[in-house]
Amino acid sequence: MTDLNVAFIGLGVMGYPMAGHLVARGGHKVVVYNRTAEKAARFAAQFGAKTAPTPRLAAEGADFVFSCVGNDDDLRQVTIGEDGAFHSLKPGAVFVDHTTASAEVARDLHARAKAGGFGFLDAPVSGGQSGAENGALTVMCGGDAADFARVEPVIAAYARACRLMGPSGAGQLTKMVNQICIAGLVQGLAEALDFATRAGLDAAAVVDLIKNGAAQSWQMENRHKTMLAGEFEFGFAVEWMRKDLGICFAEARRNGASLPVAALVDQFYAEVEGMGGRRWDTSSLIARLRD
Repeated sequence: MTDLNVAFIGLGVMGYPMAGHLVARGGHKVVVYNRTAEKAARFAAQFGAKTAPTPRLAAEGADFVFSCVGNDDDLRQVTIGEDGAFHSLKPGAVFVDHTTASAEVARDLHARAKAGGFGFLDAPVSGGQSGAENGALTVMCGGDAADFARVEPVIAAYARACRLMGPSGAGQLTKMVNQICIAGLVQGLAEALDFATRAGLDAAAVVDLIKNGAAQSWQMENRHKTMLAGEFEFGFAVEWMRKDLGICFAEARRNGASLPVAALVDQFYAEVEGMGGRRWDTSSLIARLRD
């Protein structure tokens, strides 16, 4: 499925490479919108794409519209705001949102989309900036099966795994599970590496051995070296993780789930922010353990 009319809204560290893959790998005609127009112009020059001054104009005539913005409020602005994409989407089109947002906003926008004669999928991603740049993201989708079947081949341009997890909101709920898992894993790794160092062990050698056993994780494989080196300029920022955990806590209050470990790790991230680490990556949890 190539040569479709596609729009992409939001060219941040994730959206920029994802939109680029739609051109380079997917072979689609892409129109982009970004709040900072200079970044949209740079994308257009690099990939031969077109730019639009508003989400509404970007979505005109598009078969599929993708978004990757900051939070619920940003998502509402680019969809149902005064110049939002929902005002111009043609019947039968599908809007795919890659923002990590609440299940509540996903369900609301899905209902509005269906009333307007087009589709909506909540489709948050995992894999970080490197996954976006390498076209190897994991995409968790919620929405209607027919819409998913149509858009899955398009998403394949930047995904290594993509699955429909259930009705509207299920993609966002799955991403919450993902972030809850990551919170505990990173804290456990930080404590383990600090313990190994204080015990006089070669922490890198320890990881090289235990990564072959039950302790293995993506975080261990990809973050232990930079954690030991005190380098935190990679991947997902602390402030973004705290935003995501806030979404998890709000959902847990609704469904009755208990998240004591995630809540504790969120407090630790607050300490990291107090150390000036708001934009450090999430592996910076180890920094608060050091003397």
